[in-house]
Amino acid sequence: AVMADRLNHIHRDLKTILAQYEPDRVAIEEIFVSRNASSAIKLGMARGAAMVAAADAGLSVHEISARRIKQNVTGSGRADKQQVTAMVSRLLNITPSGVDAADALAAAISLSHDDILNDDPSGAVITANDPSDHSKGKTHSDALSAAISLALKKQKVSS
Repeated sequence: AVMADRLNHIHRDLKTILAQYEPDRVAIEEIFVSRNASSAIKLGMARGAAMVAAADAGLSVHEISARRIKQNVTGSGRADKQQVTAMVSRLLNITPSGVDAADALAAAISLSHDDILNDDPSGAVITANDPSDHSKGKTHSDALSAAISLALKKQKVSS
């Protein structure tokens, strides 16, 4: 019953947060392969509870790999948690309350970044791996700047 209570807590509290802040979509980190099967199952169940809360609120859920999040936020898919936290802090001019909060903000920045990159009217998509190709639309840094602006606007609206 303890696990059921924890999952219910995640689901219930996330529904409350979603209703309060009214986001237009949700980003969640893709599950990674863990050496510890028990931990992987627990993480999967927690992600499931969060995904159901988002779906229940009518929101689309976008799964993003940890590597992609790190790439979009720091420029390196191999960045460590401290580098991600430092970059989120620098980009948003805030101090995240911990690495988990920084990871959540990084996922949101990454989703906005990818949305902006993919919104190219020519149909060509520039990936973070090809930031120098200015002929096809937005660059990596333009998209990151726009993603940060969007995140800050949303933060000001909800405060």
